[in-house]
Order: sequence, then C-alpha cells, then structure tokens
Amino acid sequence: MLLLWALCASVAAQSPSPLALQITGDAVMQPLGDAPGDAQSGRRIAQGRDGQCTLCHAMPDGDARAGTIGPPLAGVGARLSAGQLRLRLVDSQRINPDTLMPAYYRIEGLHQVAPAWRGKTILSGQQIEDLLAYLQTLR
Repeated sequence: MLLLWALCASVAAQSPSPLALQITGDAVMQPLGDAPGDAQSGRRIAQGRDGQCTLCHAMPDGDARAGTIGPPLAGVGARLSAGQLRLRLVDSQRINPDTLMPAYYRIEGLHQVAPAWRGKTILSGQQIEDLLAYLQTLR
C-alpha cells in the first residue's frame, strides 16, 4: 500500500498543478501527463471505479444500465477537440456552472471535502490524459 501511495505521489508531482492550468477559450491545450494518453487505460478509468463515467453517461461499448443524466458519449471524440475534452474533464463547471459533473482535476473552491482528500485531485494528470485518449476514439 505504501509503495502504491508513493507511486501515485510521484506521478502527481510530475503533472502540472491544477492551479497553474491555462484555459484558452473553452479548452486546456497543455497535456497533464508526461506520457501520451493510453486509450485502453482510459476505457478502464471511464468504466471503472476511478472515473465512474457510466453513472451518468451512456457509452457505445459500456453497460446497458448506464446513466442518462449526462449526454451520451458516442461521437464525443468527433464533436470536441482534445483541449475541449480536457477542460470538461478538468473542471466542467468552467463550461456549465450548473453541471453535476465532478471536477476531476480541481482542488480549489470545493465544499465538504474529507480532510484526507483536501488538496488532491480525483484523477491524476496522466489518468486525465488516458481518459482523454479513450474519449477521442469515440467518433
């Protein structure tokens, strides 16, 4: 467990700080990970416990019991650029202040965060890039 925590801390230390992100229009252009995103890892994040995207979004290759609160993700890779998708993952409230989608890479302005999670993002920068790579395959 300690080794896993140290590995996660090491990865998080290499990612740009959520406070230092530059938003250009409706996009975050700078990658958040050191390596290109891996679509297979991103698919696991989207459908697994880390991202839990299927709680709110239907996915073309996902569970038939997926949620319908958010828009279906089929074709999202054709509709939005990488930078636009990245901003929606980082902090979708920048696009829609009334969204229910969590900010996966934001640490400020949050409410009722457990002490153990304060100052930490839901996903690491590399996980955002992996999820982004997967979403870009949905064309």
